[in-house]
Amino acid sequence: MGESVAEATVTNWLKEVGDSIEADEAVLEIATDKVDSEVPSEVDGVLVEKLFDADDVVQVGQTIAIIETEGSGDSSQPSTNIDGDTPQPEVVAAVADKVTAAQEATQPAIESNDDRFYSPLVKSIAKQEGISQDELDKISGTGKDGRVTKNDILEFVSSRGKGAAQPKTAEGAKNPETAKAAAAPKPKAPLSVGGEDEIIEMTRMGKLIAHHMVESTQTAAHVQSFIEADVTNIWNWRNKVKNEFEKREGEKLTFTPIFMEAVAKALKDFPMMNISVDGDRIIKRKNINLGMAAALPDGNLIVPVIKNADQLNLVGMSKAVNDLAGRARENKLKPDEIQGGTYTVTNVGTFGSIMGTPIINQPQVGILALGAIRKVPAVIETPDGDFIGIRYKMFLSHSYDHRVVNGALGGQFVKRVADYLEGWNPKRDV
Repeated sequence: MGESVAEATVTNWLKEVGDSIEADEAVLEIATDKVDSEVPSEVDGVLVEKLFDADDVVQVGQTIAIIETEGSGDSSQPSTNIDGDTPQPEVVAAVADKVTAAQEATQPAIESNDDRFYSPLVKSIAKQEGISQDELDKISGTGKDGRVTKNDILEFVSSRGKGAAQPKTAEGAKNPETAKAAAAPKPKAPLSVGGEDEIIEMTRMGKLIAHHMVESTQTAAHVQSFIEADVTNIWNWRNKVKNEFEKREGEKLTFTPIFMEAVAKALKDFPMMNISVDGDRIIKRKNINLGMAAALPDGNLIVPVIKNADQLNLVGMSKAVNDLAGRARENKLKPDEIQGGTYTVTNVGTFGSIMGTPIINQPQVGILALGAIRKVPAVIETPDGDFIGIRYKMFLSHSYDHRVVNGALGGQFVKRVADYLEGWNPKRDV
């Protein structure tokens, strides 16, 4: 799954218990953030046990299924795990005990819902301690995306065992029922649906994106800086070399790698834009890993990451951009290829927008929106005086986290990107 991926969600079993499976045949589908992947079998055999259900979250390295192979009944049973590594053989008795324990841990005493997933371990503890679905739903989770962890539920069990202090009802104290009513969230206003309206369920990716966007706006203090850049030299240079470039490299030369190169240079100049926030700590990233927002055919957005972007020349950057964008559209990205970004660039000009105010991709602290390139009248300064001419210009919109990036740094960074673009050498070789 990649070094930066720690867990995945089971989305769909492609095989049922009793089905025959061939080596390298897909057994189930899993999801990590916005990437779906298939888990293949390592061996030929028969699926005898499924240790997790759809929507369960599985840690990398956990056994997720038991496959019985021919002649394995007297000594061992190979198993399939989430990272695809071949596990060591286990004796029959040990496998049987593990299967039994896993089955008990995944009994549906507690159900996951659209808002929260509960791991088999959390479900098992809830069942053993007699914790109801309603109680579990109210536990504040400290895991990823607010997920309830083992420590969260054990802390809840411990506090419940001690007993909650009885609320005071003396004069001046709040009545328990009044306090409870005051603490209850206000109900949402009912949404009217007419007979001619169509109800569309959000996709899993749509829910993830919605959650991440709301979380980002609630976490970061968003501020924007805008600057206009004259990219006439780049426009003319690309038109001059693009055919030769495609013939030589077998790749189209778009504007995106040119812009990504300028952003990578600016991040080297301003390393405090290449940081992340972890509570009260600032993590200064050593590598410059550029996220590149890409639109999918279904309208959703995904952000593949160009690792060590500052070490690539323009040819390498073009190949990386084209490869990631192409595989993103075909849903062939690997989970690790959307992880580890330190700064993100989004091209809103693709859809005709001249500027935008993008939402920061947590835990990063900045994101740059590239507006559409427009042919506009502009004042041109020369030694002989000023005159009006036709130039190609675009707006750069920089959103940054004002908790750790002040206006000076945010403005200087986007200005440096513009300087690199405007200072493009029209005689440059590629």
